Amino acid sequence: MVSNVDKRKSKILNIVAYGIVFFIVVPLLVLSFWSFAGRWPWPGLFPVGFTMRGMEELFSKSANMFSVVTSSVLLSLTVAVLATVIGTMTARALVFYDFKGKELVSFGTILPIIIPGTAFAMGVHVVFIYLGLADTFIGVVLVHLIYALPYTVNIMMDVTAMTGDNLEIQGQVLGIPPFRSFYHITLPLIMPGVISSVSMAYIISFSQYFITLMIGGGKVKTLSVVMVPFIQSGDRTIASSYALLFVLSTFVVFILLELVIKRFTARLNGI
Repeated sequence: MVSNVDKRKSKILNIVAYGIVFFIVVPLLVLSFWSFAGRWPWPGLFPVGFTMRGMEELFSKSANMFSVVTSSVLLSLTVAVLATVIGTMTARALVFYDFKGKELVSFGTILPIIIPGTAFAMGVHVVFIYLGLADTFIGVVLVHLIYALPYTVNIMMDVTAMTGDNLEIQGQVLGIPPFRSFYHITLPLIMPGVISSVSMAYIISFSQYFITLMIGGGKVKTLSVVMVPFIQSGDRTIASSYALLFVLSTFVVFILLELVIKRFTARLNGI
């Protein structure tokens, strides 16, 4: 029998859930309206007129949106995969092993968050110019990777510490090679952390504007680099169209990632 306390908790959770959905859906609806709004004066509830100017800008030949979105997704997926792999290996080293400089490495994982972004980008840009990585796709991937690693390392450290390595060691004692032991035993257990790391790293990379513009030098075009000037210009119709494309492209990529990860997890579990 459900007690009154449980009913109250259930009601509170429902209210919180509906509130979260409301604050997510309503801005998306407003964004959709603004994408087609010709004029929307205050305090009108709906736009006065509608226009296709935003969509025409998106799908114009000069915008070349297909190439921009493809480049953005490819760059962010590359960063997400690399950040998750490096973050997982770093987390395992920090959790399971003791070595000289461990505290320094652990502190270094949060340095990109502590240092102001502008100062960091300026310093990295000078280094990348000397290394010949400025204005290149690889340079942008590396600088995005630096920004994403603190999040993936810390996520995977928590998951790795909770999971431990007892089952993996037991598998090795029974004769399973180390890599297969990790792949078939530990990886399914830490998969929620892997999914969180990939998602976080992708979002961080996909939304970067300043460091992409500086390190890429305008040659590496991403959706953020193209979108932000329209937002700053005050043209809400075109800016909302780009923002809507930004949200929808991210949503589609996350759906595809979820399907791929589910199939991969099912394969690991032998389903």
